[in-house]
Amino acid sequence: MQFGIEVVPFGEYSDPRPVVELAQAAEDAGWDALWIWDHVVFPYGAGDPWITLAAVAASTQRIKLVTGVAPLPRYQPYLLARTLTALDRLSGGRVVFGTGAGADFDFVPFAVATDAKVRAAMLDEGLNLLAQLLSGAETTHHGAHYTADAVRIAPSPLQQPRIPVWIGGASPAALRRAAHWDGWIIGVFDEKQNVTTPPEQIAQQVDYIRRHRHVDAPSTWPSTAPRRTPTTTSSPASSPEAGATWWFEGIFGSRGDHAAMLRRIHAGPPK
Repeated sequence: MQFGIEVVPFGEYSDPRPVVELAQAAEDAGWDALWIWDHVVFPYGAGDPWITLAAVAASTQRIKLVTGVAPLPRYQPYLLARTLTALDRLSGGRVVFGTGAGADFDFVPFAVATDAKVRAAMLDEGLNLLAQLLSGAETTHHGAHYTADAVRIAPSPLQQPRIPVWIGGASPAALRRAAHWDGWIIGVFDEKQNVTTPPEQIAQQVDYIRRHRHVDAPSTWPSTAPRRTPTTTSSPASSPEAGATWWFEGIFGSRGDHAAMLRRIHAGPPK
């Protein structure tokens, strides 16, 4: 089991600077990763995950940097390949690309990819194209949504054959997609600390992923587990039995102020 912090970049944490402070505290206290959300439209304000992760990469040495989840249909794969490559090189090979199809509220207001089935198709096609681009090989692709004519993205990421891909979502389609890639990332608590995905449900979903996995590479199947607040004592102990290999603790403004979040992080992972 590895442990990370899940930063919700709303309100105060839409500014990269306090997130960098959280990340440095997490690295000092022995946490293994920082996962940050990727949304555009939120009433509290939403931070840019790429700028924030670049700042974190330049300010830390060890922790992994995770997008969770970045909706691939929002991005052109060739530009995303360039961004991921730069971030992977800046961080010394610490990037994990957490991605999914995205939700209506992030697309409908802009009249872009408003149909969920279209976004799912864009995600699958885009992921395959992205993997080719990240490999450094010359790539030609003519699909329903994307085109590339004999292009090569240079330089390549430090991580090869490519940056790990974790899939978000709980639908059967998302779980089958996770089985094809490197991992699964899912929230289990809401902003009020209510359980939304109990361990027994995680176990069923992980079993579903395993039954649909037909590649030789091992999967990490990362998922979140119960978050612990400064006033509770919930434990991730049940998560390994459920199939989780990661445990991320939610860090967000409604839990407490920045000082309280730093105290929680300084206390270290709940090992």
